[in-house]
Amino acid sequence: MATSAIGPGFLTQTAVFTQQFKADFAFAILASIVLDIGAQMNTWRVIGYTGLRGQDIGNRVLPGLGSVIAVLIVIGGLAFNIGNIAGAGLGLNVLFGLNVKWMAVVSGIIGILIFLSRNAGPIMDRFAQILGGLMILVVLYVMLTSHPPVGRALAASVAPSVGYNALMMPMITLIGGTVGGYITFAGGHRLVDAGITGKENLGRIAKASLSGVLITGLMRVILFLAILGVVAAGHTLAKSNPPASAFQYALGNIGYKFFGLVLWCAAITSVVGAAYTSASFLRGFGTWFRDHQAATIIGFITFSTLVFVLYGQPVKVLVLVGSLNGLILPLTLLTMLIAAANRRIMGEDYRHPVWLYVFGIIALIATAYAGISSLGNIASLFH
Repeated sequence: MATSAIGPGFLTQTAVFTQQFKADFAFAILASIVLDIGAQMNTWRVIGYTGLRGQDIGNRVLPGLGSVIAVLIVIGGLAFNIGNIAGAGLGLNVLFGLNVKWMAVVSGIIGILIFLSRNAGPIMDRFAQILGGLMILVVLYVMLTSHPPVGRALAASVAPSVGYNALMMPMITLIGGTVGGYITFAGGHRLVDAGITGKENLGRIAKASLSGVLITGLMRVILFLAILGVVAAGHTLAKSNPPASAFQYALGNIGYKFFGLVLWCAAITSVVGAAYTSASFLRGFGTWFRDHQAATIIGFITFSTLVFVLYGQPVKVLVLVGSLNGLILPLTLLTMLIAAANRRIMGEDYRHPVWLYVFGIIALIATAYAGISSLGNIASLFH
């Protein structure tokens, strides 16, 4: 779940919003982490206890609801994969200076080849882990050397100077990019696949759901402070690739090229993962999808690449996909909260913790309000 969340959208959204809101963006980060915990702990607990997948739980809450959720998650996954293709194109653009759209096409082809190869996937995953570890060290270094206004950020995390409403879109975008759409289900479904289900595993499930959000949140804070230091020093990030330009200002051309490699690797592994997870939700729509899963995944990657090549504007795409996934979250979270109180689904002996239920309701109301409030700003991204 954490590796799904920390991708090209995560990096670009953080850079774009840090430049736009500066220290005030700290409020959106803190609020999103708290709401992420409420949403994910409730969702994983219901999935883990029952051993059922998200769409199956939805259909038990209301016949047909699970199918609606599956369609929304596939659409959200498709949007996310367009963002992943965009991120891969940006990464190769940084490395080689070639056209972003052509680099996206090359990345899409590589993604398909990785999926078709039995050995390429694990190698790429290992490569991504090593680069990811190096990226964390580099971001930490930038954070320490850029001298961000930490005190101002701490104050703004509680009382932002721009007001709370102005930060609704950034907040829903961060939530969508962390636990929105397919991401939280991908983690919950992995637990089901691993057999970590039932009452005896509730402790492990709770620990896993919390650690995933906290790892992602910690990385978000470090990246925010690193970029805030660069912005506070008077630098303006490049519109074509905001996070890469932040690294360039801090570490010169070596930092710029290194970030391009990290961005591409994070994106290309996510291209395959998002396509695979989204395709798994289509399995419930007929035997064709079950019998032709490989063709479905290849079609998914191809379609994502074509949409990006025709639409372009990679930075807007990477911000938009988080917002769209954030709009899906209120419906999926509401479904899980209804299921948690339904003994027909959970069993006669199950009792959902009251504090966790209240936490989930607060997250539901906050994400629904943030999503509705941000609709105008999301629409403006298309202009």
